[in-house]
Amino acid sequence: MPKKEFEKTKLANGVEVVTNAMSGRASVAIGIWVRSGGRYENLQNKGIAHFLEHLLFKGSKKYSCRQLKEAIEGRGGSLNGFTAEEMTCYLTKIPSRYLDLGLDVLSDMVLNPLLEDEEIAKEKTVIIEEIKMYKDLPQSHVHELLDELLWPGQPLGVSLAGSVETVSAINQEALSKFQKEFYTCSNIVVSVAGALKHKDVVKKAKEAFGALKKSKRNSFVPATVDQKEPQLKILNKDTEQTHLAMGYHAIAREHPLRHAATLLNIVLGGNMSSRLFDEMREKRGLAYEIGAGIRRFYDTGVFIVHAGIDNSKVEEALEIILTELSKIKKELVSEGEFKRAKDFYLGQLALALEDTSDNMLLLGEALTAGEKIHTYRNLCSQVNRVRRPDICEAAKLFFKEEKLNLALIGPLAEKETRIKSCLKLS
Repeated sequence: MPKKEFEKTKLANGVEVVTNAMSGRASVAIGIWVRSGGRYENLQNKGIAHFLEHLLFKGSKKYSCRQLKEAIEGRGGSLNGFTAEEMTCYLTKIPSRYLDLGLDVLSDMVLNPLLEDEEIAKEKTVIIEEIKMYKDLPQSHVHELLDELLWPGQPLGVSLAGSVETVSAINQEALSKFQKEFYTCSNIVVSVAGALKHKDVVKKAKEAFGALKKSKRNSFVPATVDQKEPQLKILNKDTEQTHLAMGYHAIAREHPLRHAATLLNIVLGGNMSSRLFDEMREKRGLAYEIGAGIRRFYDTGVFIVHAGIDNSKVEEALEIILTELSKIKKELVSEGEFKRAKDFYLGQLALALEDTSDNMLLLGEALTAGEKIHTYRNLCSQVNRVRRPDICEAAKLFFKEEKLNLALIGPLAEKETRIKSCLKLS
């Protein structure tokens, strides 16, 4: 790794710039991040952050919709964007000699979107079809059902894309107001990685964003968790397999047990040598898709087990999953399993950091989320300080019977009583 893994500058008006100069690269990955997303919405305008992200690709003051794409793709680059719960990102990867162009295109999209009524009407139809599509995909929809259980009546508990009703109600005035409120200097981070000089990026960022006036950083309502007993949501549907998403409230981004939680995830369901994959797929053939994952936010999080299960073996699969979660709370993982999990964690990170895009995403996400930026060396040191009992501690913190949430989609009308019995629900 280079001596300097990143450099950071804060402009006078609050815009933050972070870069990683990577030798031997021919590209730069550029991201303009905004502290805007699903958590900054309310239940009435849910989906507006995602809607706005779509519209920024429809044209800006300097570039028409077609010119935006041609400016980047005509130089061999790619242009994209995504909306998450706590941030939105507009990104490009492009040959390094076009760094200035990439920053110019992205900054004009962010600061000067056209938001034309005709494009709003067309994109509204597109997004409503997207919402319908995900509801037709049980492997996706089951996660929406799980979120509703975890955070009922809160923005985190509603689909990021919103509903047909909320999206239908969004208009040009609402979109313009949202853009002006959140796309401000205190909410913007510029993240760039690849063949670059930090001073050149800072200079270009000043040209693009320097005229913005200082503003306050926006905030969202903290998540609340008040779960006293296990929760179950079943959507009976004639599917070829049953889709399962099991979730336990977990920890925030910067929690001291965050690395232990990641290792717990790897041991249980993070790869093909994990316990759940081995027990469910290799030994019993109950599932094709089985795994685990962690979602972390500023103040909360969730540990998820997800699977696609043979319709006739749902109860058996649930019992195996719950047995594995109980076992890892009580017994230390073996030294070999522990070492493999650590090596997988750090190895996957090292492989990702060979790419300019992954470097840009790592830096930009951390800074936008308000985290300390951890270098690869820092992360190696932190992960190597984790001990086997820390994994048990994380498991005990997460896997409490009363904190279990389970969403299922499948032909389960005749099995609901047995499923409730597995979960110790009356």
